Amino acid sequence: MRDVHGSYNTLLALVDKLPSEVKLIFVGDLVDRGAKSKEVIEFIRANSHQCVLGNHEQLMIDYGVVFTKTHPRSTNASFMHTWYNNSGDTTLFSYGVLKYSREDGMQCVENEEGIEQFLQDIEWLKTLPLYIELPHKINNKPVVVSHASCANAWWQHDNPHGQETFREYALWNRTPPKRDVEIFNIYGHTPMDFGPEIEDHYVNVDTGCYIRKHGFNTLSAYCVESGEVVSVSHVMD
Repeated sequence: MRDVHGSYNTLLALVDKLPSEVKLIFVGDLVDRGAKSKEVIEFIRANSHQCVLGNHEQLMIDYGVVFTKTHPRSTNASFMHTWYNNSGDTTLFSYGVLKYSREDGMQCVENEEGIEQFLQDIEWLKTLPLYIELPHKINNKPVVVSHASCANAWWQHDNPHGQETFREYALWNRTPPKRDVEIFNIYGHTPMDFGPEIEDHYVNVDTGCYIRKHGFNTLSAYCVESGEVVSVSHVMD
């Protein structure tokens, strides 16, 4: 399942369209942009769904703990600039530890329960793998789920000296896999308009749920066994 980005109600709408016995695997970017990042994580954790680490989870890990160290005295606006530019503030809003007003801008909210849940979820995010290799083959290639396209660097995934390169690909790469790669890569990260991009050696299942523009604004799931795609239009949170 593609990048949810805090679109909790849309996620529930998509799950309702899927068979009850389906096994869900999320391609990361659960948080930011949408209004209910906390609820998305809660849903996935409560149901023990599998998920790989996305670049937005990495941002939450990198900046989240620092935010809690000065909360509620400061929003850490200067240090948090990178995460805020990637809509990290919406994630903090969802935990009830940050608020915004036109008069005062962003301000911290004293909320010990919210901070505790936030920190617990960060610890869970730290356990997410960069990839999940499935016991399936498509077109005679093993199926690997990652957040961003990692197939072009797959040869580095078990190389101790290539871990930094592989991690960069798995979290941030936007170049589609070459045709001669060893794996069938299922990933998200780069939004596709008018449905997932399906090729003989990869599927990009990100259909831009958070993008309010014609051709995007949907959440999609891809079935490994059948090749079927199920999508729903964005539902307001």
